Amino acid sequence: MKILIVDDDTLVREGLKLIFEIEDDFEVVGLAANGQEAYELCNKLQPDIILMDVRMPVMDGVLGTKLIKSSYKNIKIVILTTFRDDEYIKEAIKSGAEGYILKNQPADTMIESLRTVAKGNYVFEKEVANSISSMLKNHNKIDISQLKISTRELQILQLVVEGLSNKEIAEKLFISDGTVRNYVTGLLEKLNFRDRTQLAIFYVKNF
Repeated sequence: MKILIVDDDTLVREGLKLIFEIEDDFEVVGLAANGQEAYELCNKLQPDIILMDVRMPVMDGVLGTKLIKSSYKNIKIVILTTFRDDEYIKEAIKSGAEGYILKNQPADTMIESLRTVAKGNYVFEKEVANSISSMLKNHNKIDISQLKISTRELQILQLVVEGLSNKEIAEKLFISDGTVRNYVTGLLEKLNFRDRTQLAIFYVKNF
């Protein structure tokens, strides 16, 4: 897997490079100090994954993600930052990032996160996932015609992305666990998603 590391701190870039290059399946193909540099390197280096800092001079990670995703949709981007800012998280997801993790993670956790994203999954560290849930609870009503799902399915979707279990949803809506499970399965199939995390990301990106 070819990795491009983007961070305005030289020590962070070089440190991550040393950590990743120990892994047999990792190849650090480049280092960049901001989103603009990362974008300019994409055509030349063709990375599989970009590990992107958020707060950087010239062009921050959110704008860099948006710019790269507009031209290179197959490149996966994982935001790596010390900041757990709800607005940054929301904008990064809307811009197309496949992951958002914090810099206080152990090295092996970062490595596994990148492998998970490389397989086509999303990765959000627990604190970040909690922020997503909090943002979702504060959303206004949405236009369900955009989703082409029923009012009941939308109700189930909103409760799923708030982090409620099937049992909790069933109790809240006065229906059985099995009925909730069927609705969730139906939503995953209809929207072509693998799991609940993807449902939450879809909701944040679009609403």
